[in-house]
Amino acid sequence: MIPPEYIWKLIEPEKHSDKVEIGAGTGIFSRAFQTISGTGKTIAFDISSEMIEWMTENIVTEYPQIIPLTASADTLPIADNSADIVYMITLHHELDSPESALQECRRILRSNGRIFIVDWNMNNTRMGPPAEIRFTAETVADQLNDAGFLNTRIDKGLDDFFIVTADG
Repeated sequence: MIPPEYIWKLIEPEKHSDKVEIGAGTGIFSRAFQTISGTGKTIAFDISSEMIEWMTENIVTEYPQIIPLTASADTLPIADNSADIVYMITLHHELDSPESALQECRRILRSNGRIFIVDWNMNNTRMGPPAEIRFTAETVADQLNDAGFLNTRIDKGLDDFFIVTADG
């Protein structure tokens, strides 16, 4: 439902290598983007220690460039300006404070880096969270702009999801 290759083309990958996924879960997208990019490392954050343990046991041996770490979206334990790409997939609607999380993303993103957020459309999708906790793509774009990101773009090419990209 969310093809990694489609997203990768939107973010102009030739510019990027070090990646940060927030809300990595089982690392499906960390693996996909690490494989597609073939460069750099991926720090895969998740708030669940069980997910971090699962990734450590099932992914890291095959993908040593993926580093699973426990953290919440608004407190990421990495240095300023340390990522070329920061992304969240189907997480934005779950954030307690999207504004705080986006400020944290801005802090860790290099000035020439890119952020992208994939989340559920507002329309009736085949699955997903209740509509009342979803955001519109336009609201997410506004939140990114308010956090200081530049060149915000919205892509609605997927049936159930939107993708918002912006530059650091």
